[in-house]
Amino acid sequence: MAAFHFGFDLNHFGWIRQDFYRDPVWTWQRTAIVSLFLFCAGGGQALAVGAGQGAARFWRRWGQVAGCALLVSGGSWLMFPNSWISFGVLHGIAVMLVLQRLGLARLPDGVLLGVALLALAAPQLVAQPWFDTRWTNWVGLVTRKPITEDYVPVLPWLGVMLLGFVVTRRWPGLWAGAAPRPLAVLGRWSLSFYMVHQPVLIGVLMAVQFLR
Repeated sequence: MAAFHFGFDLNHFGWIRQDFYRDPVWTWQRTAIVSLFLFCAGGGQALAVGAGQGAARFWRRWGQVAGCALLVSGGSWLMFPNSWISFGVLHGIAVMLVLQRLGLARLPDGVLLGVALLALAAPQLVAQPWFDTRWTNWVGLVTRKPITEDYVPVLPWLGVMLLGFVVTRRWPGLWAGAAPRPLAVLGRWSLSFYMVHQPVLIGVLMAVQFLR
């Protein structure tokens, strides 16, 4: 993710010339990164539910995610006023966590797998122009992708998070084992790293550009 964003920043400042919006070299990378992000988020929820995580701890963490989503919107509006992020990956995770915690997590694995597959297929089956506005495109049933720097709507991405939840709940041992310490630290502070890495990268590039 950080490497992808570094490439995006280099392109933004004119150091390289790439089409991050249409070139499959970059769009497929983004899809893979977001998929892994949401699969792990679903897996983390399965582990939390299995460990009996209380409501207070869940909502405290949810507030952090939602608050960071608002910061992303504000920061992107300052940097990209014509394509600011109204519903990116953190916005999507915030909504999906609520859907999962308040109902979907109670469903058996077979039913939840069916819901996941329906979520993945829904945008191709029932897209409607009504969902193309900035106030409704968060659902995901759009007929055209909105002009924004990040777009992770509930559909189809809820399906990926639910797959992570089902796989982890069914085979929690998949996550067993010791990770190298640097990766373990990043895993524990994933939200902080997500919020900090781009301002740092952009700041460094701006400084280098100023000194050139």
